[in-house]
Amino acid sequence: MQWKNLLSVGGLIAALFTWPIAVHGQGLKIYIVTDLEGASGVYKFAQTRESGPLNEQAKEYLMGDIAAVVRGLREAGATEIVVLDGHGSQAFVPHLMVPGAKYITGLPRPSVMPELDETFAGLVQLGAHAMMGTPDGVLCHTQSSRNENRYWYNGVESGELAQVALYAGSFGVPTIMVTGDEATCREARTFFGPEVVTVAVKKGLARESAVLYPFEETRRALYEGAKKAIEAIPRCKPYRIEMPIKAKKQWLVFDKPGEPGRLMTKEGVIEDVRKLFEF
Repeated sequence: MQWKNLLSVGGLIAALFTWPIAVHGQGLKIYIVTDLEGASGVYKFAQTRESGPLNEQAKEYLMGDIAAVVRGLREAGATEIVVLDGHGSQAFVPHLMVPGAKYITGLPRPSVMPELDETFAGLVQLGAHAMMGTPDGVLCHTQSSRNENRYWYNGVESGELAQVALYAGSFGVPTIMVTGDEATCREARTFFGPEVVTVAVKKGLARESAVLYPFEETRRALYEGAKKAIEAIPRCKPYRIEMPIKAKKQWLVFDKPGEPGRLMTKEGVIEDVRKLFEF
């Protein structure tokens, strides 16, 4: 903030209404949920599913994206940052963890998002991907890319972006920033509105084909986007839907290798949004 902006009454009033306020006297706390598919430079499942050189390299790509976002959040005033390894097979590289945040990895866990509570001012979904069936979604899927899971909540098909935001929203925490490919950013704006800050680090051509952007450019965009996300906190609202949730899930079951999958459907009601991932 420029101090000269405070020299007038108008500037002071503007500052009071735009500068993020600490939640419950806990400072400005931000929670980051990461995934691997939406990181800079990642565009094929061989980078995210199987262990090996491609996977190890992709993890390093993710850590570079995380570093840029953490630095941007800290520069903009975040006093505490928790970063969760949200990739199924885990993707953090400890020696590449940038200072200024705490990092949660490993399984099993005591809860879906450990340490998340009402004291956090905002949630960032970093390295995210679009829901299953998105034509231009790089590595698009919802929960299981192999079984091609799809989910509907109150009749609206929803991906992992909505699932994570619903869980955070139960604590009153808004999603303030989403990073991934352009399809992911589009999906984020559809569900969370125009105030959420989005940063596209690539453009999808097909499920395993993309236009990639140089890391120097994506990391700069992530850093600047993180600073904008802090400014957006007062304008972002927790994502919530009508309860109880009328839920439907579809997925494929493969009885024999090489044969087409059998489509399965499950319907039910979710009474507690924090049990969303158990459905």
